[in-house]
Amino acid sequence: MTQTRGAIIVGASSGIGEALARALAEEGYEIGLTARRTERMKEIGSELPTRSYVATMDVTDTEDAREGFFELAEAMGSVDLVVFSAGVGPYNPKLEWETERQTVDVNVRGFVALATAAMEYFETAGRDDHASERDGHLVGISSVAAHFGGSGVQAYCASKAFVSTYLEGLRARQRGAESDVTITTVEPGYVDTELSMGEFWEASTETAANQIVRAIRKEKNHVYVTRRWRLVAWFMKAMPNAVLRRVFG
Repeated sequence: MTQTRGAIIVGASSGIGEALARALAEEGYEIGLTARRTERMKEIGSELPTRSYVATMDVTDTEDAREGFFELAEAMGSVDLVVFSAGVGPYNPKLEWETERQTVDVNVRGFVALATAAMEYFETAGRDDHASERDGHLVGISSVAAHFGGSGVQAYCASKAFVSTYLEGLRARQRGAESDVTITTVEPGYVDTELSMGEFWEASTETAANQIVRAIRKEKNHVYVTRRWRLVAWFMKAMPNAVLRRVFG
């Protein structure tokens, strides 16, 4: 008898997280939805073709979020995939402290709290419960913005650089680990969400989710969404800092 696969999506009430919940359910995953908006997640869950679970979670309350993650994983019984999609990206040219703090709390502290919880689960409690041969799969939604510092969104860009580098570090850690956990970094360009900062090459959330699901299926280490954004990332790496400051400053 084939065991059902389970996926927890952190930040599942809107945007890429919601689209991923729908796309992964179509792939046969049971879905654990986490976010702050409980009623919205219940609505999404009721529309999925597979079983869904809802856990209200504020990732800035890191201890409570970690406890909630383990409780959700236990309730689901088997979790093979964890996606961290929660994030904020306010425009803050005046460097208001509360706005910068919130960005770091969600995108950095919240991310690390749940990423380490997922790794702990995959490496210990969940190792014997997975439907797949590997011990688990962690996916972090970063951004092409990780490759530059933009005026007004400096905290957002820096936080996404942290996410990408942290996930790279987790992959390096895996090379010497007994566990077999796949780590995937997703760096989207403009996607039609509340966080979108432009319309250039903007993709729908459904297109983004389908490309991310494909990367999950292929166990990719890294993927740009949409794939053409690798050209922009290459451009930013190749251009002198003076040119980048004129373009993005």
